[in-house]
Amino acid sequence: MKRRAPLFAILLFTFAVASGCTSLLLRPELDTTSLDEATRDDSKLISRFTHAYGLKYVQVEAVALVTGLDGTGSDPPPTPQRAALLDEMKRHNVDHPNALLASSNTSLALVRAYLRPGMQKGDKVDVEVRLPSRSETTSLRNGWVMPVQLTEHAVLGNQMRKGHVLAKAVGAVLVDPSAEEDEALATRGRILGGAVATKDRPMGLIISHENKSVRLSKEIASAINQRFSTYRDGRKTGLAKPKTDEFIELIVHPRYKDNLTRFTKVVRNIAVGESTSDQQQRLRRLATQLMDPLTTANAAIRLEAIGGEQAIDALKLGAAESDTEVRFYSAEALAYLDQTDAVEPLAQAARDEPAFRVNALAALSAMDDVVAYEALRSLLEVRSAETRYGAFRALWSMTPNDALVRGERLGDQFSYHQLDVNSPPMIHITRSFRPEIVMFGRDQQFQLPMVLDAGKHTLVNGLSGTQVTVSRFTAGQPTQKRVVSTSVDEVIRAIVELGGSYPDVVQALQQARKDGALVSSLRVDALPEPGRTYDREDADKPLDPEDAGATPYKVATPLPDLFSRKK
Repeated sequence: MKRRAPLFAILLFTFAVASGCTSLLLRPELDTTSLDEATRDDSKLISRFTHAYGLKYVQVEAVALVTGLDGTGSDPPPTPQRAALLDEMKRHNVDHPNALLASSNTSLALVRAYLRPGMQKGDKVDVEVRLPSRSETTSLRNGWVMPVQLTEHAVLGNQMRKGHVLAKAVGAVLVDPSAEEDEALATRGRILGGAVATKDRPMGLIISHENKSVRLSKEIASAINQRFSTYRDGRKTGLAKPKTDEFIELIVHPRYKDNLTRFTKVVRNIAVGESTSDQQQRLRRLATQLMDPLTTANAAIRLEAIGGEQAIDALKLGAAESDTEVRFYSAEALAYLDQTDAVEPLAQAARDEPAFRVNALAALSAMDDVVAYEALRSLLEVRSAETRYGAFRALWSMTPNDALVRGERLGDQFSYHQLDVNSPPMIHITRSFRPEIVMFGRDQQFQLPMVLDAGKHTLVNGLSGTQVTVSRFTAGQPTQKRVVSTSVDEVIRAIVELGGSYPDVVQALQQARKDGALVSSLRVDALPEPGRTYDREDADKPLDPEDAGATPYKVATPLPDLFSRKK
């Protein structure tokens, strides 16, 4: 029988949330001693004097021309958007722009991208493509967005103003294959990795107005550099640089490259001007708080911010505890300190506890440890699709050139990976992050008979016999053909060899699965979900690996960038 939290506990939880302690979760029989001690530790931390800068996504957009539509386009109405597109076409010396816009094979579209925090010049990000409200275009399938510059937009003086060019976009539009069942889906799509950043996005800390000074700026930078450093051009350098009396520029430590939010959180939990004796007292308090589920998440971050042997020893004790939260948060901090003791608890959390899965996988990917590699390798064979694909992405982030996950580039269009793993056959495709197909298990086969469309120019015909004919039809040219076996791998390669695109391959796989010709599981963007919850009172119940863990209490750790759908 579950116990009810007393009214006092609920009021105390409300106060903690209002005070910014969002990592503290409600539980029965609260011990306020840990809360008092946690508050006492705040006085010397960088977070008291600063707030983070550059952690928000920046939206950039433009009006673009989509070509390659098979009679589903339209002539846009006379709007400011049409005028803007005509001006852009004239600047690029496009012949007969009005006639081009009038074609049923083209359409005006709105494109938008979100530039992630810490993005560097040359980095890629997805592009959203959609139609304006008055458009008569019926489908963007097979469309190609012509080169376009993306800028920020803001309303100034009752007029829409454009900012600097922050990215450039171009590429094939991926329309949801289920658009045949939902016409609305056909009028929007994505270009995976279709935008390239033209500028770096700086990150840093802004000192509050009442505390700003050159001296404090230098002290904060010095404290950060004592804790974090890296090598640039063969020289060891700190990660913080005091630029002014109110701004400190930050370089992200390589270990946190896929979790910038955590890096900033750790940095803001570093103490300024703390004596050795004060740090020793604080370490003892944090070691105690770490063992309490109410304060363990906050204590683990602060121990990670201190680093060093004593903090690591305290976290190791926490990682060996029986309480799930204490064990997880301790192990997560140990992972970013690259300690092998983190591996087993994190692998168990990724496998068995959906609420902690996304952060456990991200933490394992941050390690430079062969034991962590082997743990992620073992997760490629579990039943849960999101755990399998999450482990693959974590491995790819950890060691992108490793033979297991390196894969190959098909047609210079998308990443293609065949994993030799002992698990139920599964094919994973993406609609975000980057165009990618991952086959879990080799020698996957189509079941005949089948006929598939792979875009508007390619037909996959397996109606008779034991082989499959892939044909490419192009106006004014002879038909190209490839005869292959029923191997999924061979069919994919044939489509690409004949000029098919990533959206063409995705369309064929989706249709095959729908028609029953593909017996393997087919998953799309099966990423571990953020914002799940963990129920302490139900912790001893066996969990289904796909269970969403629905309870009233959300896990506090933010979503790692590695698993963001805005990449």
